Parts: sequence; C-alpha cells; structure tokens
Amino acid sequence: MRISTKGRYALRLLLDLAEHQGDGYVALKDIAERQMISKKYLEQIVPILNRSDILKTNRGYQGGYRLAKDPSKYTVGNILRLTEGSLSPVPCVEQEPVECERSADCLTLPLWQGLYKVVNDYLDSVTLQDIIDWQKAKYSNDYCI
Repeated sequence: MRISTKGRYALRLLLDLAEHQGDGYVALKDIAERQMISKKYLEQIVPILNRSDILKTNRGYQGGYRLAKDPSKYTVGNILRLTEGSLSPVPCVEQEPVECERSADCLTLPLWQGLYKVVNDYLDSVTLQDIIDWQKAKYSNDYCI
C-alpha cells in the first residue's frame, strides 16, 4: 500500500486548517504557501473534501475554507479513504464475503486480511487533533536557555 500525493496533500491541507481553526476562513493561497504545495493541486483536492462535508466554504472577500467540525472528529483513515479510495493491500479483502474463487484455498488471505485490519484500525484511531498534539509535544520540550 502506498499513499499517493493526493492523499498526503489532503491530510496536510486539513491539518493546516485545523491549526488555523481560530482564524476564520483560510484562503487556499495561504495554505499552499505554508505547506509549499501548488495552489492548483489543492484546487483539485478541495472538491473531494467538499463533497464529503468536511469543509465549510465562504466565497468572496474574506473567503476561504475551514473545517466543518472539530479536528478531533476527523480520522486519518476517513481522510485517506476519501482521497485514495481503499486502503486495502489486495483487492479481495475489501469484499465481504471475499468473492475470489481461490479464497477457500488461499494461504495468504489471512495475512492480507490481518494487514488490512491493522492498517484501518490504526488510521481510524488517529485524528487530526492527535497529530497536532504530537507536534506540540515534540516542540514543547525543545527550549534553550
């Protein structure tokens, strides 16, 4: 499994919005600048997030984007599934029941099912707020006298 640029950039976009939640609506050009991501690329990601009611949009002067809910309500798993589709290591484990004609005799099926479960459980347990908190903790111990 490999997370594409679209998935990684969507996560960075949402983390930037989470960090600037108190600033009102945030312009896409500001996010692009801070994250060093092309504004054009972010413009391709925003519609995916808008369709899922993750973002609130305000047009015109003082327009931009903000999170529709608190950062603690968004899991990395949900964000990546929106942008990547599936997080499955192989196609057959997405199906319930498994429709592969070899599933009854497949020695590796339990391996792929276990990996799929571990990946989803982990990514569904991490929120945008968790990532922000990890970053704050990392730098809160970094001081000089």
